[in-house]
Amino acid sequence: MDPSDPIVGAAVLAAGLSRRMGHNKLLAPINGTPVIRHVVGAICAATREPVVVVTGHQAEMVAAAIGGTRTMIVHAADFSAGMSASLRAAIAAVPAHWDAVLLCLGDMPLLSTDLIAAMIGLARRDRIVVPQFEGVQGNPVLWGRDFFAALMSLSGDSGAKAVIAAHPSRVVRVDWPCADPFRDVDTDEALAMARAIMNRGMSAP
Repeated sequence: MDPSDPIVGAAVLAAGLSRRMGHNKLLAPINGTPVIRHVVGAICAATREPVVVVTGHQAEMVAAAIGGTRTMIVHAADFSAGMSASLRAAIAAVPAHWDAVLLCLGDMPLLSTDLIAAMIGLARRDRIVVPQFEGVQGNPVLWGRDFFAALMSLSGDSGAKAVIAAHPSRVVRVDWPCADPFRDVDTDEALAMARAIMNRGMSAP
């Protein structure tokens, strides 16, 4: 690693209520491992920094599911106010020496270590790195430190798409050959699909 390279870490939003699923999707097992642990494992395989994990709903159970991993747990007390509350908690917890943060969702168990590495390789303080498949934007999104203040100003149950839209010249897009890493598990059907994909091996890096 070149000393001049940006220092990049990751934060996982793992505070949601799993309303559509009806039970905590982050704790659902895939091959005996909770969804959230699959996500954290992929990140740890691609980064050296501790992974910030923002908890909320069933915080103790989520923390237990990732016990023993290289994580820093942050609890968003106002998590029920919407995704922006978890996002603000994540940004507030970013260590001062990080130049950028990869914001990940806790319900994407097929997240690719190769995709993470590709995005980190494009990181800069003044850049937003967005992955996409066939032109459709996905998650995670990598944010340079220049955008942290804008993320901290978000409110309600909205993500950060408005910030991306406001800075088109700062956005770098990564085309990925497969949709699998972008799949979330908001429903039991989606969870079954993720299990099937993992069992047969992911269809792309």
